[in-house]
Amino acid sequence: MTLAARPLSGLRQSTLSRPTLLATVAGTVAASAGLFALTPLAGIADFLVLTAIAVVVVITAVSWSVEGRRRAVDRLATNGALIALVLTLLPLGFTLGYTVHRGLKRLTGAFLSHSMAGIGPQSPGGGIYHAILGTLEQVLLASLISVPLGLLVAIYVTEYGRNAFGTSIRFLIDVMTGIPSIVAGLFVLSFWVLALHRGFSGFAGALALAILELPIVVRAAEEMIRLVPASLREASYALGVPKWKTIVRIVLPTASTGITTGVMLAVARVTGETAPVLLVAGNNNFINGDPFHGGQASLPLFIFQGARSSSNFDVDRAWAAALTLILIVVVLYVAARLLTRRNTLARR
Repeated sequence: MTLAARPLSGLRQSTLSRPTLLATVAGTVAASAGLFALTPLAGIADFLVLTAIAVVVVITAVSWSVEGRRRAVDRLATNGALIALVLTLLPLGFTLGYTVHRGLKRLTGAFLSHSMAGIGPQSPGGGIYHAILGTLEQVLLASLISVPLGLLVAIYVTEYGRNAFGTSIRFLIDVMTGIPSIVAGLFVLSFWVLALHRGFSGFAGALALAILELPIVVRAAEEMIRLVPASLREASYALGVPKWKTIVRIVLPTASTGITTGVMLAVARVTGETAPVLLVAGNNNFINGDPFHGGQASLPLFIFQGARSSSNFDVDRAWAAALTLILIVVVLYVAARLLTRRNTLARR
């Protein structure tokens, strides 16, 4: 008897059908609901976590009895990864959903186009135009400082810094990545505001944000530049192109998509920082378009002060400001992705 003609005795050929899987899931969910109804267990989050774990365990047990050990282990790994993904995204979904629910009640055109000048905590009017203007100016100034400097540092450590000095720079960048935001604010407060007597201003807040943004830009740009194939550099050198021109015309355009994504992640992080702005930017309920003179408001500071207020009007304004901040970050990120996609298609 040939190998192809041998009977496959002892091997399980049965597989779980889709209706069986759906019935198993439905029965497990019903059992979990009954358990919560008959016992002191309570809470939506507890129910979701317990039900997810129970579904994975029950499906694995049923698969083991019907399909065998190998398929059961495969289902356990697949379902476990899927459940872990869902449980990871649930807090984000609940946070965004609740922010949208609370923020839409107050988010209007008048709210976006007016400031808090002359508006008290118990007054229903007011807006966040001054805070939006302050946030955009501070983040823009921080990016103008950190992005070019971060790109230059990343180019040096990847293309030139194969020595002890380059190693020390990488170590310093790694240390800066873990610096708490409050430390950056304290440094700018002690040096710029107090020692140099520059006073509170939006530019002081931008300096603190630049300190936080710089290591993220350097690390992202460094990793993207390292991913550029060495063959592209060698081909350019073989044609007699200088190294600096190879970096500008070959390396950076090739890594531009990843660098842009890293820059946007850095911008998204510093846009929501509260501690540095709270320490050095001051606050101003009036519209101040000059970030170099006088205190300037920002969205994170506006949200912080409104959320800790005892006035329901301030709390509602804080939720609307939080939703506005999220929308600004989303718009910037989508615009950057569209821009990099357009540049990639143009190079093709």
